[in-house]
Amino acid sequence: MSTKMNAIKNAIMNGKTVLGIELGSTRIKAVLIGEDNAPIASGSHDWENQYINNIWTYSLEDAWAGVQESYRKMAEDVKEKYGVTIQTIGAIGVSAMMHGYMVFNKEGELLVPFRTWRNTITEKASEELTKLFNYHIPQRWSIAHLYQAILNGEEHVADICFQTTLEGYIHWKLTGQKVIGIGEASGMFPIDINTNNYNEHMMEQFDELIASKNFSWKLGDIFPRVLLAGENAGALTEEGAKLLDVTGQLKAGIPFCPPEGDAGTGMVATNSIAKRTGNVSAGTSVFAMIVLEKELSKVYEEIDLVTTPVGNLVAMVHCNNCTSDLNAWVGLFKEFAEAMDIKVDMNKLFGTLYNKALAGDSDCGGLLAYNYFSGEHITHFEEGRPLFVRTPESKFNLANFMRVHLFTSLGALKTGLDILLKEEGVQLDEILGHGGLFKTKDVGQKIMAAAIDVPVSVMETAGEGGAWGIALLAAYMLNKENDQPLEVYLAQKVFAGKGGTKIYPEPKDTEGFNVFIKRYTKGLAIERAAVDNLK
Repeated sequence: MSTKMNAIKNAIMNGKTVLGIELGSTRIKAVLIGEDNAPIASGSHDWENQYINNIWTYSLEDAWAGVQESYRKMAEDVKEKYGVTIQTIGAIGVSAMMHGYMVFNKEGELLVPFRTWRNTITEKASEELTKLFNYHIPQRWSIAHLYQAILNGEEHVADICFQTTLEGYIHWKLTGQKVIGIGEASGMFPIDINTNNYNEHMMEQFDELIASKNFSWKLGDIFPRVLLAGENAGALTEEGAKLLDVTGQLKAGIPFCPPEGDAGTGMVATNSIAKRTGNVSAGTSVFAMIVLEKELSKVYEEIDLVTTPVGNLVAMVHCNNCTSDLNAWVGLFKEFAEAMDIKVDMNKLFGTLYNKALAGDSDCGGLLAYNYFSGEHITHFEEGRPLFVRTPESKFNLANFMRVHLFTSLGALKTGLDILLKEEGVQLDEILGHGGLFKTKDVGQKIMAAAIDVPVSVMETAGEGGAWGIALLAAYMLNKENDQPLEVYLAQKVFAGKGGTKIYPEPKDTEGFNVFIKRYTKGLAIERAAVDNLK
């Protein structure tokens, strides 16, 4: 066994490793990291949400089956690679999809099936609370779900003893602690960044709003306690150890970091938690998270405010549509190639078509496209119709065709980010990109840099994802020196010397994107006509 393998084996045996578990929308993953913060073993389990009685949900049985299988596969990976059995771990962290609704009675039983972030059934609650608090409350936030259940007159509300989110629930069952990381808490209810806790004035407003219902609880009684990154969030109990490792090898007593949402772990995994930085995750959907230096001047329904895992304010622009339409067109080119008896390598096809876009006219030659498979709240569409439009004078060629589909995949995002960068004057030194749009070297970065006129970096570690991000937060709790800030720890201990590429915006590309976005904004009437008339 090599020296490095021996060192890893000793770290595993001596409990110097750290485990991160993330429950994502399609995959549950367990990642074990070593003393250098690099992954040394992993295991995963695929799962799917279900649409039952008009609610998007996952069952608790599926959640536990997935967590247990991910842990088991990770432990088997360790046994296979290093020849040892895991009995203890230095620290553990749990992450999951943010928001949603999970409520329990005093016996600890789930009162109604878990309502995930995907549900758009809380419109009235979202509108009323945004007005009451003068603070944007998106439909997917936990408080919107709670208030909608009250507006609906749902009987279970009277019996609520505890409300949390998915990772808060898993953490509670493993440690007995009803706590939540501040980043996830900020997706349950507005946070006061001066106290690093729920906004007390707004909590009082909510309690007054529902006072006539005479519930036995107030909001402060049922919400989890808020913790910051680096704080201890409890330890694995005997029951928790049996739940996580069904073979019974894992010992109780392992410390846990505060459970965090996928937005927070994404920020950590991309090293974008310092002020004046941000990250963009671009795949089927796209969202940008910008760490702010100060509060915004007013409420914008296009922008959600959450926090980093240490409580700094973050503006989040979330769009439902990104690469689905682009992928569909690439699929069409694949069909054409196969019809011509050409064997297609999908990586090569994507790479060729994406790179072709760089040869197009800076403004896409007058072409226009909308990638709306579903509705897009930023541009006020409740449904979507993918569209491609041109005039007889447009320069219709392959380069411009690919370029316009790459541009439009960031069209709604650009609309939201312009509010921050142009109307609010938010300063941004760099954006970190991750997700499918950035897989083809340089192309996604150049398009993104053109869209926002800010340098875009992609790191080699960008594919590690949220399970690695929450493992890093657990490692930070375990290994930080005194009051070492999280961004300093990440810069020095995790990302120092890590490779990556940084691409600066080119003036002609930025100018071209600005010409395109004017056309895009004006052409929204075409998209509206398609939604209204193409049923």
